[in-house]
Amino acid sequence: MNLKSMLSRMEYEVISGNPDIAVSDLVFDNRKVKQGCLFVCIKGANFDAHDVIEQVIADGAAAVVVERVPEEIAGGGISAGSEPAIIKVENTRHALACLSAAWFGHPADTLKVIGITGTKGKTTTTYMVKSILESVGYKVGLIGTIETIIGDKHIPASNTTPESYVIQESFRKMLDAGCEIAVMEASSQGFLMHRTDGFEFEIGIFTNIEPDHIGPNEHADFDDYMRCKGMLFSQCRLGIVNGDDKHYKQVTKDATCKIETYGLSEERDIFAKDIELVKRPGYLGVKYHASGLLDFDVEIDLPGKFSVYNSLTALAICRHFNVHVENMQKALKEAKVKGRIEMVKVSDEFALMIDYAHNAMSLKSLLETLKEYEPGRIVCLFGCGGNRSKLRRYEMGEVAGNLADLTVITSDNPRDEDPQAIIDDIKIGIGKTDGEYVEIIDRKEAIRYCILNGKPSDVIVLAGKGHEDYQEIHGKKYPMDERNLIAEILKEEGLAV
Repeated sequence: MNLKSMLSRMEYEVISGNPDIAVSDLVFDNRKVKQGCLFVCIKGANFDAHDVIEQVIADGAAAVVVERVPEEIAGGGISAGSEPAIIKVENTRHALACLSAAWFGHPADTLKVIGITGTKGKTTTTYMVKSILESVGYKVGLIGTIETIIGDKHIPASNTTPESYVIQESFRKMLDAGCEIAVMEASSQGFLMHRTDGFEFEIGIFTNIEPDHIGPNEHADFDDYMRCKGMLFSQCRLGIVNGDDKHYKQVTKDATCKIETYGLSEERDIFAKDIELVKRPGYLGVKYHASGLLDFDVEIDLPGKFSVYNSLTALAICRHFNVHVENMQKALKEAKVKGRIEMVKVSDEFALMIDYAHNAMSLKSLLETLKEYEPGRIVCLFGCGGNRSKLRRYEMGEVAGNLADLTVITSDNPRDEDPQAIIDDIKIGIGKTDGEYVEIIDRKEAIRYCILNGKPSDVIVLAGKGHEDYQEIHGKKYPMDERNLIAEILKEEGLAV
């Protein structure tokens, strides 16, 4: 591909060489440099590719994109068979996003991309939107925390929002597979690292925001977190936001697009009224009437007020694609998300669910929601990850002790730590409460204990693992899917469902 044409949608300065050349590939990992490629120098937390430009050129790069010009280049000290093109830009991460879009033929010019940002609800909402749109015949790709879905292919995710090159590659594959729409989770880190630059979203969504991801390797403070979330609304055609979130005006203050709102207040463009919790043996759900720009009844097989918000988000998006009411109703009823309040049938007398709640904030929200259903007991099983903050263990222990009737402490991903030591830390948090608990290190045996000791009207929550299908111990991931563990336990115990 011609380098000059790839640069056509971005600002740049030619330091040396001729940009009107063909490049064989687009590379941003110095270990993957090949003859004739375009290399983009990225500065990471522990490594700056600007420091190895001489080697990159020696390995055959025909052009290099930089933020700063190293002395060896400025002084003309590099010797090569032919002078490489050195292109200077203000930000190489932004440049990588723009160049990746060009390399894959600007797929988002054709593909309608829906971006969903927020502290909570992104994953569930993406699957709801995909379910509704596919119910009326659209082919929809998905990029999210759990996986990327392209046609029949499900690719496990490593980041909520992948690197810009991977995003654009996925968009191209989606188009080639016949997709018309892509729905993706857009994380604050994705915006901060310019992974979503280089294209325009058809619709941008804001679900909610709470203090999270604040720290030395993430956001400096809550204001920076909100600023990054708000970046979505300067690169989309339409913004749809949760108008009930007290920070939504701050998040959208620099918006360049039209804004629509949803929520529970009648002031919103779309709102839910007549909300009713639905409880049956082994089943929890919620129903309401969608009002404002919509007017029909909705029932979903997911519990709680946050499920109302998630479904309202999906409805607010899908009405722009002219989806018929009956299709919205049916698709929402059938929408399921692996590891997000995922109900698993084990008994006609009590309910069991799997959820990804893996910090105090998400666990508190989930348990408070379940309390609204007035269960016989809430039994909460969870562990905490090794090589992570002990504060999270104390906080989760305290939340479970305050809100669950019984906590079953077990292993999560112990990594390099002793599982018992992690459990002992969790017990420090529970010790601040009057909550009852048992400790069972083996997660399968802990789940078995919950199932065999379930009582009528109990709600059992298996928290922390969610969609994960492994357990990480000393650097190795061992297969462990809670759905399989449950099936094995039921078979071993002779329990028919």
